[in-house]
Amino acid sequence: MGATEIWLVRHGESEANPIATAAQRSGAETIDVEWRDADVPLSPTGEEQAAAFGTWLAEQARPGVPATVWSSPYLRARQTADIALAAAGLDLHPLVDERLRDRELGVLDRLTALGVERRHPEEAARRRHLGKFYHRPPGGESWADVALRIRSFLGDVDRADDAGTMLVVAHDAVVMLFLSVCTGLGEQELLDFARDHVVTNASVTRLERASGRGGWTLAEFAADEHLERQGVETTEHKGDTDERAR
Repeated sequence: MGATEIWLVRHGESEANPIATAAQRSGAETIDVEWRDADVPLSPTGEEQAAAFGTWLAEQARPGVPATVWSSPYLRARQTADIALAAAGLDLHPLVDERLRDRELGVLDRLTALGVERRHPEEAARRRHLGKFYHRPPGGESWADVALRIRSFLGDVDRADDAGTMLVVAHDAVVMLFLSVCTGLGEQELLDFARDHVVTNASVTRLERASGRGGWTLAEFAADEHLERQGVETTEHKGDTDERAR
């Protein structure tokens, strides 16, 4: 039997999140961050969010649940997993899988929406024509490409025996595309959902299937009440907009 429940967690706020949000709002063309995407660390707020999630995790945990913990290789996700597991007092070691990394933006990396329009107008036009799901920037990935990664990951999980409940710490685009792949949302359904829903930092999205086979049901999306209960700031940086707002 494969996994019966997936707990999808977006990393806590990163140092780049507020920088990117400020750049978008100020009308800047570029996002001035010093790290490559894989090396962006958590902000102090992100560390508090990860610890608050760890408290939630301790409340949910029981012997064998979660059975496994998976993480994106990117630093902000690994830090979130490590801080949360320590706060929860769980002796589990995250398994890092490169298929859980954030979407790669290629030539559009570190550009705001305005920067894309001004510096790569042909790509901006191509994106409008193809739509967000299928547009692949040069050197980067489309949402469809990320969905293929997730299908590969889930195929490996389904071949494992007694996977039970697994915790996955990753990124907002990855959470959205797990939702698409697992519940069968088509292109327009997913884009409509993403337009009205934000995967907040350190929030929990739960997918369930009692049989351990076949399709999944969305049980809870982007729940972050555990942050409010512990007096930790909730942050809503929408990360995957074809700009580097991580």
